[in-house]
Amino acid sequence: MKALIFPGQGSQFVGMGKELYDSRKDIKDLMESANEILGFDILSIMFQGTDEDLKRTEVTQPAIFLHSVAALKAVNGLGAEMVAGHSLGEFSALVANGVLSFEDGLRLVAARAKAMQDACDANPSSMAAVLGLADEKVEEVCASIEGVVVPANYNCPGQLVISGETFAVEKACEKMKEAGAKRALLLPVNGAFHSPLMMPAQEKLAVAIENTQFRKATIPVYQNTTTTAVSDPEEIKQNLIKQLTGPVKWTQSVQNMIKDGALNFIEVGPGKTLQGLIKKINSEVVLSSAL
Repeated sequence: MKALIFPGQGSQFVGMGKELYDSRKDIKDLMESANEILGFDILSIMFQGTDEDLKRTEVTQPAIFLHSVAALKAVNGLGAEMVAGHSLGEFSALVANGVLSFEDGLRLVAARAKAMQDACDANPSSMAAVLGLADEKVEEVCASIEGVVVPANYNCPGQLVISGETFAVEKACEKMKEAGAKRALLLPVNGAFHSPLMMPAQEKLAVAIENTQFRKATIPVYQNTTTTAVSDPEEIKQNLIKQLTGPVKWTQSVQNMIKDGALNFIEVGPGKTLQGLIKKINSEVVLSSAL
């Protein structure tokens, strides 16, 4: 079985999407419509902006979503039987399986990005990657720290990202190293994604989601919060809302997709980050990029 997978924040690069834009008129029209929906010229930032321009959450998230949906259009879905996305990538996956229209998906991603940026600005918070430590040990260390610090991204065995108040994340990094982690390093982000500090953003996103039409999925999506196949629009909505303050259980989602028959994972969007993670989760599946 084929599975389409969609990347999240961090896979962006200057020049992203330019080849897609130049490849076909229908893709060019789709991408140009994003400027009008967003109210700013995102294509100029994607094609010739700076790394710093692209790193801003309110730009990064719509840019990756736009690239992913344009790439999906270019390959016409590839006849996949299941989809999943890492964090932000879940919105691209929901366009791929017919739950969201491109326009509604982009509006939701823009609302999510702005709400997350506002939450970041309100609280000194950060994230850190912990390498070479068992998930259970990372969870145990986080639970022992005063302040807010929680597991945020279960990326692959031996790679877990933690998130929370900056002082708590820094303290947790020290303890992770003492516990035997190969590395515990702060990430260049200015917020605590997938932690309780995203609660104000979650409330804003919930309103936007409730005001958006969600259709029944044509193929199941394996969502970050549940890790299992979901098709019901109401359930998908609730899981999307929970995702902002809950962890991205990517390892567990991929394991469930393989258990349910996925043999071929195709990454749709910028970069090859997810292929690298899945190779560490299961080295026997077939991995490729859509383009």
